[in-house]
Amino acid sequence: MRPFRILLWVQGLYTLITAIWPLLDIESFQYVTGPKTDIWLVKTVGALLIPVAVTLLSFLFIDAGRWPAIILGGLTALAFICIDFYYSLTDVISDIYMADGILEIVFLSAWIFIAAHKLPDGGKSGNLS
Repeated sequence: MRPFRILLWVQGLYTLITAIWPLLDIESFQYVTGPKTDIWLVKTVGALLIPVAVTLLSFLFIDAGRWPAIILGGLTALAFICIDFYYSLTDVISDIYMADGILEIVFLSAWIFIAAHKLPDGGKSGNLS
C-alpha cells in the first residue's frame, strides 16, 4: 500500500474514532481527556469531525486527485496542532491533548512530504501536477 493511501486510512480512521467516541460514551471520553464544562460543544466538534473523517476515507475510493486530500488532511492536522498545544500549555485542557498534537504533527509532516514528492498512490491517478 502506498504512503498516500496509508495516510488516508490512518488519519481518516483516527479522526472517525475520536469523533464518534464522545458521542457514544462521553463518560469514558472525559475519563481519558479530563472533565468538560460544555458537553454540547464536545459533541458538536465530534459531529463536525465525522464528515472530515468520511471525506478523508472517501478519497480512497473516489479519484478526486491528491490536492483535496492533502489540503483537508493537512489543514485539519494543523488546526489540531494549534488547538492541542495552545490550550494544553495554557492549562485550559488536559495535557493528554499534547499526545494528540504530536500525532497531528506526524500527519501534517506526512502530508507535506506527499505534497512535495510525486509518490505513487496505489492505483489512483490524481497526480500532483
